[in-house]
Amino acid sequence: MKTHKLAKSYRISEGKHFRMKDFNPADTGHWHSREHAQKALEDGIARMSELQDKLYAQDRWAVLLIFQAMDAAGKDGAIKHVMSGVNPQGCQVYSFKAPSEEELQHDFLWRTTRNLPERGHIGIFNRSYYEEVLVVRVHPEILKSQKVSPSLVGKNIWQERFEDIRSFERHMARGGTVIRKFFLHVSRKEQKRRFLERLDEPEKNWKFSAADIRERQCWDDYQEAYEAMIRNTASEHAPWYVVPADNKWFTRLVVSTVIVATLESLDLAYPKVDDAKRKELEAAKKVLLSKK
Repeated sequence: MKTHKLAKSYRISEGKHFRMKDFNPADTGHWHSREHAQKALEDGIARMSELQDKLYAQDRWAVLLIFQAMDAAGKDGAIKHVMSGVNPQGCQVYSFKAPSEEELQHDFLWRTTRNLPERGHIGIFNRSYYEEVLVVRVHPEILKSQKVSPSLVGKNIWQERFEDIRSFERHMARGGTVIRKFFLHVSRKEQKRRFLERLDEPEKNWKFSAADIRERQCWDDYQEAYEAMIRNTASEHAPWYVVPADNKWFTRLVVSTVIVATLESLDLAYPKVDDAKRKELEAAKKVLLSKK
């Protein structure tokens, strides 16, 4: 499988018939090993750096990358490795954990909306407003702490939130924000292996939390919530990519390929100067050449 096909292989732009069981977390396409994919990943990172420079210079589009996954699926590592070649000046990364007291005083989209990327920038959300149809759906008692009037929390609360998210993403797309969403699909078996690794290796102990085990007990509920999320919010302007995550090297290759394909689709170019600006540049050059 060539890299240009990877961007389409895991894309969900119409979620009506999406089923989680149709996607294998251990899939690696025709890529047989880390070594096989390493050169392609390096090329992708280099190409991304080139395109990001044009994105920043052109200052017309914003790109929002959203990462969602179960614990230990590799979100942090994917972001770290795939974005290693970009200029930090044109990239904004935000991680969203439990809402603060200030954030709970607003609607569920508020805290992420104020951190959306500017034009010319790539914004990365490590978790996002989608937590409101994932962890909150699995643990509905959280709704009680969100200060939402009980009269607004009916039996259709999740469909209403899906509708709000779809409308929000459509609005953002119409305004020039290109949205790409990644669900890193890890298997329960691989998550267990990674948890044990965190417990056995002292340098990884800090990554582990007792909450990870509590959430793991809700595995099936989370799988249902993720499936409903993708079914209800995948669209042409804000597609989901269900990325196999049991092999980190393949996860990173797929994410890199999707980002490059997205940037290439924007027809990016450095701004061209008009005649007045060109004369100004020529005058400046003459001044510089005439003096030591």
